[in-house]
Amino acid sequence: MSDTFDPGRSAVLTIDLQNDFLHPQGAYGRAGQSSPAIAPLPGRIAPVIAALRGHGGHYVSAQFTLVPRPRGEPLIAPHLKALRPFLTRGDFEPGAFGHDLVDALKPADFTVEKINYSAFYQTRLEWVLGAIGVDTLIIGGIVTNGGVASTVRDAHLRGIGTILLSDGCAAFSDEVHEATLISLGSVTRVMTCAEAAAMIGDGS
Repeated sequence: MSDTFDPGRSAVLTIDLQNDFLHPQGAYGRAGQSSPAIAPLPGRIAPVIAALRGHGGHYVSAQFTLVPRPRGEPLIAPHLKALRPFLTRGDFEPGAFGHDLVDALKPADFTVEKINYSAFYQTRLEWVLGAIGVDTLIIGGIVTNGGVASTVRDAHLRGIGTILLSDGCAAFSDEVHEATLISLGSVTRVMTCAEAAAMIGDGS
């Protein structure tokens, strides 16, 4: 990230804020895997998106995807199947309700389907950011120690500056969330959603 923050060369990037994770009728909600720490995230991040768009920036949504086989059964990595045995046909499938971005954040300017933790891994994200001239990402989403952390570190490796929204991401454990914020402090700038919106407003 350059010394001078430029909203017009920045994008909010959310990780996995989808119905299958957050909505009561999504895959995780039906399985009783919802988290009170995760539910408020879209409402906190939405003002940051609005502020950035108002200053010429963009919003990119990275959405976890389970690629369906020809007969509909999803391709699921063995470690994920072991962790989340409830995942089944139709979950996180492109075009389905569960795969979709939550209503509170619609519409994204760009959507990236991701198949692993990092939003950069085998996706078009880096190409999109280059095409629209983005050199700084403001990142939020779930989970802090998974997709969020992997994406922050991958951005750092690519020379893309990042701002991590401390209350715009969450994990299934508060202790893990806080420890991850500390760990990532060496490769990203950490601030609250309110602080980020204020920074966008004054261009600092």
